[in-house]
Amino acid sequence: MSTIKVFNPAGDAAGELAFADDLLVLDKGEQAVKDVVVAIQNAARAGTADTLRKGEVAGSNKKPWRQKGTGRARAGLRQSPVWRGGGVAFGPHPRDFSVKVNRKVTQLAFTRALSDKIAAGQVSVIEKFDFVEPKTKQLMATLKKLGADRSVLIVLDQYEDAVLLAARNLPKVEVVSAPEVDVYSLLLCRTLVATKAGFEALTARMRKKTEVVA
Repeated sequence: MSTIKVFNPAGDAAGELAFADDLLVLDKGEQAVKDVVVAIQNAARAGTADTLRKGEVAGSNKKPWRQKGTGRARAGLRQSPVWRGGGVAFGPHPRDFSVKVNRKVTQLAFTRALSDKIAAGQVSVIEKFDFVEPKTKQLMATLKKLGADRSVLIVLDQYEDAVLLAARNLPKVEVVSAPEVDVYSLLLCRTLVATKAGFEALTARMRKKTEVVA
């Protein structure tokens, strides 16, 4: 039975959340995680690099000099890739780097990545973030109490302006809503801090059930 620490809005311990080990997926899905991460990284590539082929470089098709009798190597046109200012041989051109990943593979990858986080004790649940004002100092103090003061992924059930504003100046703290959490973000973060509603939304995506231990 894996246990997840639960904290109150002040950052103090408020119990534990039990997660049955048989609900975790730890025996498969490694390849699925790799495939999804590669697909996410490929989707982030612009694919806009473009070079001119020799047929696209401006210029006439007149030979630079006659074929024979000059003592120089024969040349057909100044747009040749061997000439300075000519076309580029085998250069990059606009393309789509996206890779298709099946829905079941994506689901398995997400379940495996979140299962690894839970099994490693890298998930904390806070009842809610109760900020009167969006203060970065207050958010840092709360995260420090949770033992998550660096490389943190904060998961909310829905966006809250106070949390977004408090975290926007922290370089290694990212705030996302539960539906937007993907495999890549789970792997990047050292610690996952979720509100109670946010964690329930994550586990719903895993199609798992949890129970609170008094």
